[in-house]
Amino acid sequence: MLRKFEGLILDPYPLRTIAKGLIRRFKIGNYEQRVKIGAVDRPWYGYIVYNAAVLAKKLGYPRISVLEFGVAGGNGLVNLEEHARQISKLCSVDIDIFGFDTGRGLPEPSDYRDLPYCYKEGFYEMDIPKLQAKLKSAKLVLGDITDAGKSFFEKFNPAPIGAISYDFDLYSSTVMALSMLERGEKYYLPRVFCYFDDIIGTEIELFNDYTGERLAINEFNQTHRNIKLGIPYHLVSAEVVEPWYHRIYACHFFEHSRYNDLVTGGLPHELPLQ
Repeated sequence: MLRKFEGLILDPYPLRTIAKGLIRRFKIGNYEQRVKIGAVDRPWYGYIVYNAAVLAKKLGYPRISVLEFGVAGGNGLVNLEEHARQISKLCSVDIDIFGFDTGRGLPEPSDYRDLPYCYKEGFYEMDIPKLQAKLKSAKLVLGDITDAGKSFFEKFNPAPIGAISYDFDLYSSTVMALSMLERGEKYYLPRVFCYFDDIIGTEIELFNDYTGERLAINEFNQTHRNIKLGIPYHLVSAEVVEPWYHRIYACHFFEHSRYNDLVTGGLPHELPLQ
């Protein structure tokens, strides 16, 4: 019996959670209002895509790309399509979506860094025909990330990437996905909104800074002077912190030619003496 109330008991803001659930279910208010308060399906996807489009709009980019590393069954990719449809209309920015996956499930873990006590070869296999039939605009990039990552830019010549979801689970695959950030400013906004799915976990996974996605992030930052993945502290210091806030990072390209362009137009820039 207690299990039925466990979520309510552990939730420090139960009324807020209930209210957000009702707003999401009945789509109360417009999409922009709902995405800003996280009252949408997969709010982390809404957050990174919306903010990427807002940044693109301010910088004058007419089109951006959004990547999902680790498609699995495809529910996330379908959800991304819906967010992109709404946000594209809202911001007048075209959005292309690409989903990367082997299609055969996870590859075999290489060593302890890939957390073989959590993951096994073949987990999260995709029904490719079923997903292809359901997708409206997103493109599947199938194959091992080592090969797909090398050919992606030449094959698709994507619009600048503004948002990325990393859900490859394994350290080794995440390392390869992060290496795609090295292809030059033509392919990226000066700041890219990122979501890392497997960096918190439970008592089973016990994710830490020495394995999995967290290790891949730390090593990337240590070996790249002018590209850094950082935590957006405005999220994790909010009055109410949603669990997914801790999975959001911003990738800064410090040498990007547009990095220093002013994007705070419309905000007050004077504080006259009263």
